[in-house]
Amino acid sequence: MPNDQPQTVTILGAGAWGTVLANLAFSNGHRVRLWSRDGSSTLEEVLQDAQIILSAISMKGVGDVVAQVKSFAVSPQTIFVTATKGLDPKTTLTPSQIWQTAFPHHPVVVLSGPNLSQEIQQELPAATVVASSVSTAAEYVQLVFSSSRFRVYTNADPVGVELGGTLKNVIAIASGVCDGLHLGTNAKAGLVTRGLTEMVRIGNFWGAKTETFYGLSGLGDLLATCNSPLSRNYQVGYQLAHGKTLTEILASLPGTAEGVNTCRVLVQKAQQQNIPIPITAQVYRLLAGEITPQQALDELMLRDIKPEYN
Repeated sequence: MPNDQPQTVTILGAGAWGTVLANLAFSNGHRVRLWSRDGSSTLEEVLQDAQIILSAISMKGVGDVVAQVKSFAVSPQTIFVTATKGLDPKTTLTPSQIWQTAFPHHPVVVLSGPNLSQEIQQELPAATVVASSVSTAAEYVQLVFSSSRFRVYTNADPVGVELGGTLKNVIAIASGVCDGLHLGTNAKAGLVTRGLTEMVRIGNFWGAKTETFYGLSGLGDLLATCNSPLSRNYQVGYQLAHGKTLTEILASLPGTAEGVNTCRVLVQKAQQQNIPIPITAQVYRLLAGEITPQQALDELMLRDIKPEYN
């Protein structure tokens, strides 16, 4: 499949992330079509003869767009790529699982990593991961998006790569709270490290490999999101710590903070399966207005003492 000929790449979603990915493919000489609900091109037009269909739409729009795409004829050779980070609140499915269910005979590739779109737009160096159960599909996508400023690695654990990018958003909210309360470097290091443990625990339940969470799409994305004011999820936590309500914060936020919805889904899933997720549970209570940021901190610090690797 991979060759050095220009490919036709359709990007669904013209937000910051979709636009950045479109620019990366375009800079590599590929034919790029960028679609949004408000654009002039129809979905049918942009899908025609596309070798790659990449979805960069927010989680709440995935199901609807998948249904629309399914109603049109798509080439049997088309590769689907998902760059959405979230969980469906009704089914708890990941975006790639939604795409794969709709297109069971097509390769689906997950693209995720420590990728703050504003930095990539400024052509600052970055790295990401493309993962699929079909290795040739991941390698194909790797070639289309790799550049001297954007290093793309392949991975054979799409579930782990996708969950790394999704679960870290909840920890990023907690991290924003930590900084907003001026709790210091020690507290932040402890929070992020225990947050990673929580991510691994949830990921293993979903069938993800532990080692994936120590790579770019897990630890890498966690570090970037928990330490940058550019992160929308970090901003939610930071502003909550400064006394703003969730409604006020979300109304002024540019784009979607996927961690808010992800947190709700995770708590529901964890209760059903009896998975201990103490940080996520406190973030959920904080987002619901049940406790203050300081009370959430106290709850975490006063938990029963235990061995680190239990």
